[in-house]
Amino acid sequence: MVRTFVLMKLDVLAIVAHPDDAELGAGGLLYKLTQEGKKIGIIDLTEGELGSRGTVTSRYNEANISGEILGISIRENLQMGDGFIEETQENLLKIISKIRQYQPEIIITNSISDRHPDHGRASKLVSRASFLSGLVKIETRLNDNSQEKYRARVVYHFIQDRYIEPDFVVNISNQFETKMKAILAYKTQFFNPNSKEPSTPISGQDFLDFVEARAIEFGRQNGFKYAEGFTVEKTIGVENIFELK
Repeated sequence: MVRTFVLMKLDVLAIVAHPDDAELGAGGLLYKLTQEGKKIGIIDLTEGELGSRGTVTSRYNEANISGEILGISIRENLQMGDGFIEETQENLLKIISKIRQYQPEIIITNSISDRHPDHGRASKLVSRASFLSGLVKIETRLNDNSQEKYRARVVYHFIQDRYIEPDFVVNISNQFETKMKAILAYKTQFFNPNSKEPSTPISGQDFLDFVEARAIEFGRQNGFKYAEGFTVEKTIGVENIFELK
């Protein structure tokens, strides 16, 4: 079971619509960071309860197994309505409280738009909450204590089902195998020849082939075998152009 540490400061926090979104979009990067000793967390906004396959209980179990494979420090679920994620004050405050609790340097979230409408909605919700979290007059509490304002340095959006031109890619050639293990921990959701669950657009071998093909595509231009792509909300700045590949 992935434990929750109430006062842990994280380096990177992935806040995503559904259990398995973080693994599909950024599993390689998250594992790469844990290998480097970084503290990583995932917060799922919904329980994925509208999924055609599996149950809420199975999704929690699978999410915990997947998190252990990636080596993350925390995983939580905010239990917003699957399929009904809305940009409400209540939902914004839930996310703001978590950002202030874990104080990540970097926030990673869903694609800015995608086939599943929850992805784009979650993306906008997290972006707005990330900004509002830095406003001192927005009050949140944790364990009956007032939380201080906090704003992450950057918010990055991974790329999901629909193709979006990435602003940068991350080499995950050495992490791709573990990324796929983390994805396949969701046994009820993805290809399982022994499953009697109904067929969905992501339950066949062809979807896993697509995940690999996308990683190959993103890696090719930079000479990587596999890569994950991300978009940014503001221009990336560097001190030295030799830091860019």
